[in-house]
Amino acid sequence: MSLIARTTFLLSTLAVVAACGEKKAENTMADTTAMAADTTAMAPAEAAPLTDPNIVYILDQASASDSARGALAKTKATSKDVQDFGKMMVGEHHGLRTAGLDLAKKLSVTPMAPAGDQSEAMAAQEMSVLESTAKGAAWDKAYIDYEVTYHQAVLETATKALGIAQNQELKDLITTAAPVIQKHLDRALELQKKISAM
Repeated sequence: MSLIARTTFLLSTLAVVAACGEKKAENTMADTTAMAADTTAMAPAEAAPLTDPNIVYILDQASASDSARGALAKTKATSKDVQDFGKMMVGEHHGLRTAGLDLAKKLSVTPMAPAGDQSEAMAAQEMSVLESTAKGAAWDKAYIDYEVTYHQAVLETATKALGIAQNQELKDLITTAAPVIQKHLDRALELQKKISAM
């Protein structure tokens, strides 16, 4: 599966997860049909709304996978800028993950994957592709391109989760995390532009 196909599938998966919490039944079938056409993966027409444990899980998985990719970038990227970006991903996503898990513990919330969630499998697949891709400028470009797309999807998902979350402290955590995710997206976009100009 190409990087573009994987990224499209990831975005569709995140969009399905985020859409699960919205109560717009009239759009569900159309959205599902469009996503199925793009990814050949059919989402259920009637998905249960997201719960706070689902939201905690989604945010935790996003930070865990981004931190893991960042650790790989620290050693595999050839550009110092991309290595530094990887270091930032490790440190800041570790911080976001710790804050989320601490809040879950405080609230006695056990993170739970939404029905049909494939985020762990997708993260593992993307790591496998990045690990098997040769070190060099092409690796740097593939990683940054993926990070741009990924952070766009995570930011969109976090925004939707903010409107769905029931617990105020979870809403506060999302509100605190959103500017960090936006900062990562902005930096990834800068790097993408810089790499494309080379």
